[in-house]
Amino acid sequence: MNFIMRIIVTSIIAFGLSYILSGVHIDSFWAAIVFAIVLAVLNAVVKPILILLTLPLTLFTFGLFLFVINAAIILLTAEFVKGFRVDGFWWALLFSLLLSIITSVLYREPRRDRERSN
Repeated sequence: MNFIMRIIVTSIIAFGLSYILSGVHIDSFWAAIVFAIVLAVLNAVVKPILILLTLPLTLFTFGLFLFVINAAIILLTAEFVKGFRVDGFWWALLFSLLLSIITSVLYREPRRDRERSN
């Protein structure tokens, strides 16, 4: 159930970002749902392989190359999903950055009180 909720939240955020960013186009909400599913699969399968293959470059750039990998995953998702288009690498980079920030803020669990003193 948690996976389905994450897919729906990611698709809502992606659909909203497509209205804000002029270089990202999602034709319908169903395309956004398919986008979220394909993105989840690519993040689970392809992204770890890319991170492993580019580990020296990632270490050399102090982890900044991970942004490039995220943009590449977005561009790869655009190749698989009809109804989702990105106009270029920089739009994919900005879209992935905003998508990551917004989803991580929404998925964050609230802090628990460490100690309650009464």
